Amino acid sequence: MASPVADTPKTPGIAVPPPAPPVDPPDEGGGWGGPDDSLNPAARPLLTNAQLAMLVLIAAEAMFFAGLIGAFFVFRFSGQPWPPPFQPRLPIALTALNTLFLLASSATMVQAQRALRRENHGMLLRFLGMTAGLGALFLLIQGFEWVRLLSFGLTASSGVYGSTFYTIIGTHAFHVFCGVVWLLVVLVRAALGAYSPQRRGAAVCCGMYWHLVVGLWPVLFILVYLI
Repeated sequence: MASPVADTPKTPGIAVPPPAPPVDPPDEGGGWGGPDDSLNPAARPLLTNAQLAMLVLIAAEAMFFAGLIGAFFVFRFSGQPWPPPFQPRLPIALTALNTLFLLASSATMVQAQRALRRENHGMLLRFLGMTAGLGALFLLIQGFEWVRLLSFGLTASSGVYGSTFYTIIGTHAFHVFCGVVWLLVVLVRAALGAYSPQRRGAAVCCGMYWHLVVGLWPVLFILVYLI
């Protein structure tokens, strides 16, 4: 009896195509780590999932601070003296200098991202450290201001003037503190070689968050300290 394989007719001239090669999964930074990534940049998504989530967080934070600013305007232009009598004035000169430090940290973050794209490990560590250091300096100077204001009698319970100041500025300071902690984590991971031009998702999201807290501060400084 002939076997089933031997009885199976064969069509001449038709070759069986080889199996398709496996596709590499996306890396943790959202870029595609396959060999054709550099040859086909269009294969990369415009935004990774992490970056999209960070944009949603930024939008939520912007709405949150918009609510705080709206409440500030209600109290500020309610017809009452601002600041109230016998309340200390806010330190404008020192805070303006502190604003320059925070703005400079945004520039160093841009340089850190550029160094990461160029695979310059030493420059990446240097600019990440400078960014974290400038953020920490901003918090130290702001803490010094708060100690002086408290000693002059401006507390959160001393009235609407004090409560709105500490609520708005304190909320921003908390965001800066979280950003500094995140920067230190990214710095340690960068020192361990965790990032590359194809694997930089966490570093990019950290930069997005840091630019958020830096961009918010000039608005708050003008509204709370100067108006």
